[in-house]
Amino acid sequence: MISFESLKSEYERNWAGLEIRAGRLTEANAVARKALNGKATYQQIERLTGVPWYFTALCHYRESNFDFDTYLGNGESLHRVTTIVPKGRGPFATFVDGAVDAFRIENFIGAQDWSIARMLFRLEAFNGFGYHAKGVNSPYLYGGSTLYGPPEARAGKFVRDHVFDSSHVDSQLGTAVILHAMMSQDSSITLDSVPQFAGRTEPEDDVASTVILMQQALNKLGANPPLAEDGISGPKTRTAVSQFQQQNGLRDTGLLDAATVAAITRAMQQPGPAAQNGDLSQILKRLEDLAQVLRPSAGGVTLPATVPGNTLPATNDPVSLFERLFALINKTAPVPGPVSPTSPAPVDQLKQVVDLLGTLLNNGSGKPMLGQVNGALGETIGKLLDGKKTALGIGGSLLTALLSSVTASPDAGGLAGLLGTIVSAVPGLGQFAMPISLALTVWGVLGKMEKWAQGTAPPPKVTT
Repeated sequence: MISFESLKSEYERNWAGLEIRAGRLTEANAVARKALNGKATYQQIERLTGVPWYFTALCHYRESNFDFDTYLGNGESLHRVTTIVPKGRGPFATFVDGAVDAFRIENFIGAQDWSIARMLFRLEAFNGFGYHAKGVNSPYLYGGSTLYGPPEARAGKFVRDHVFDSSHVDSQLGTAVILHAMMSQDSSITLDSVPQFAGRTEPEDDVASTVILMQQALNKLGANPPLAEDGISGPKTRTAVSQFQQQNGLRDTGLLDAATVAAITRAMQQPGPAAQNGDLSQILKRLEDLAQVLRPSAGGVTLPATVPGNTLPATNDPVSLFERLFALINKTAPVPGPVSPTSPAPVDQLKQVVDLLGTLLNNGSGKPMLGQVNGALGETIGKLLDGKKTALGIGGSLLTALLSSVTASPDAGGLAGLLGTIVSAVPGLGQFAMPISLALTVWGVLGKMEKWAQGTAPPPKVTT
């Protein structure tokens, strides 16, 4: 498994032993001067993101050879929506705007560890870690140095997707080589060997567990070629995500946004026949019990002892479950009187569902459990949030969606400038705020259901 900790000592060792080939030194120095010419622009990005300006310069060199009219994430034009991963970005007004967006996608905003090992790890992640499997130092880092290519080291290059030519030597200079040349010309570039906050996890590490789960899920769903389950959203993973999005009618970005994560999770939860019986066995038993509670015998006709299999939901999706429960109630509930209406009154239907929920919450003693949902975090916090969870959750979801769509711009003013500042100050906003907001909404809904089931919901207010 590829991880920073597993490669850290290798990066440090390679950096200590890096030598620019004599025949490439003049070229490396010329490229370094080009990088230094853009320092003022790169420093604007550093002020907005915290990403060192020289790291931006290295990414800019490899992606578009210092063209300031391109998007830093993939080298496409700033003035059109991107068509290669990451797809659907832009257009952007300035190079700075596009760079901030690219670093936000990579979860670099808010990072603290910019030691040489962590920088080389992040740079290689841009291009992918396929060279490690081939036993070759990546030319994306070491091209033009004695660490890559004969006679001192092994050659090899991925000449196209998934095709490796062991005899090919990449002619482009590597990012570590350019950084080495830049440091010889600009003494202000210093590389800290220790993170500012020792033991602090970096933003991309925080999302690694989610990426691993999605890689595992995509592999089970038939990703071709299979993905390395390493927690790094590299080129292959983004290509597989893009394919999944296309196949499932999602916005094709190649990014693991909230909608895509939810869709992949839902696809993995689609059970086969055997899995369905196991997953729904407890629901089946409860429905059998509920059949006797909600629909006792009427007119001498006794309900069957079991619920027919075709009334069970096809999936574990809560919406499908409630739809089937409504259908079950409507179909089998006895209606008093000589006339049978074509559909029950909404109030009666709601009461039946409330009765159903009340039975589901029954603890076996005939009395419903008290306050499991609303008192989940204790009486004090429960009272503080009582009646507010749904509103806070919906409001938070809307605000998070709004902020996640904002690109920080140093020239923006008013509300746009304020929102941009918030976005740049809170790394990975949508990845933690949106799930929390949605969970709070669901918690609020469940709390209301609990009150209805227990008969503790407040009476409706009289309006005048």
